[in-house]
Formats: sequence, C-alpha cells, structure tokens
Amino acid sequence: YYSTQTGNTETVAGYISEAAGLEIADIGDASDDEVAGLDSIIVGAPTWHTDEESERSGTEWDSWLYSTLPNIDVSGKNVAVFGVGDQASYSEYYCDAAGELYDLFEAAGCKMMGFTSTDGYDHESSKAERDGKFIGLMCDEDNQDDMSEDRAKAWVEQLKGEGFF
Repeated sequence: YYSTQTGNTETVAGYISEAAGLEIADIGDASDDEVAGLDSIIVGAPTWHTDEESERSGTEWDSWLYSTLPNIDVSGKNVAVFGVGDQASYSEYYCDAAGELYDLFEAAGCKMMGFTSTDGYDHESSKAERDGKFIGLMCDEDNQDDMSEDRAKAWVEQLKGEGFF
C-alpha cells in the first residue's frame, strides 16, 4: 500500500509491485478487512511535512495511521516499509515519513523487515534510520530516479531471502 502527493511514491510502488508480482493500491482505497487478511504488507509514503513528529506524509497515511491502524489486528504480520524523498532539498528530513510508518506498524506488533544500507545516499539525517541503517527501501525520484528501479528489484530479492513473502 502507498499514498502519494506528486506521483513519485506511486512510481516506486510500481517498481516494487512489478519486481514482486504484486498488486499495488492506495491506502485510502483499502478496507480494514483487506489489510487484516494479509500475512505480509509493503507500505510506502513520501515525506511532505518535514521535521514533524507525526502526520509527516501529507497523504492519506496521516489519518489512516492514527484513526484506522489502531483498530486493525496486524500483530505478527510481516511489514516492509519504503519511503520516497528528496535528499538534496530536504537532506535533514530525508524520508522521515517512512520512519513514522515503521514506528506505528512496529508498535502494532508487526515483524519489521527489509532494512537497507544508507550507502549511496547523500543526506544529513532521517527519521527512517535505526542503528545506521534505513528501516526499508528509500528512493529519491528527484535526484536518483535512475537508481530507483534497481534498488526496488534488489530490495524485493532481499525480502524474499528474509522470508517476507
């Protein structure tokens, strides 16, 4: 599931779905039963509200995470997060909303998977980093769009190796 402001997150969701052979859908169109019925969930968001403590994406996620997620039993589900941001213009807040997705799904009892290296990125800080790694796949469609599809393919292969699917 994804939500998007400018279409970049949908583009990256498309790369992931193609590599994994999965359908993509906007979280705003998802029913509670659909989400609850899945064993593994890939979620992604852009960062729009920089340096905020909550509701960072400026998308449907901002209400879904706080109004819907607490009412769905997702405990024990595999969850992998991807984020889309602009590391040049917003290097201090790169993909912060992905960190918010991670924190809330983890707090709901999900098994978080798909951590990736921060190598090859040029940012100052990110709320999507834990112990020197990104909490999932991070893409920059503004400055590194030529790398996103290959990053998505590699991430899907990594998730397969982790037993995500």
